[in-house]
Amino acid sequence: MDTIKDLLARRGGTEPDEVRLIKDYVRRQFQSEVSVMVQPRQIIISASNAALAGTLRLHSHHMAEACQTDKRLVIRIGM
Repeated sequence: MDTIKDLLARRGGTEPDEVRLIKDYVRRQFQSEVSVMVQPRQIIISASNAALAGTLRLHSHHMAEACQTDKRLVIRIGM
């Protein structure tokens, strides 16, 4: 039985540019991983701990500029 990850990999699905840009920004600046979900009016970023989430809140303006979006960035704790 194939997993969803395997099916999507074969399908050639790619993540939206906003997701890739935010993940790259966090990796480059903070050497950490985040989970990103795009919705019509907002982008939800889930951090693994409160310290990272707090730091990301301070950098939310820079992340919005990096991915060139007008959507609201929502930062949550827990992945």
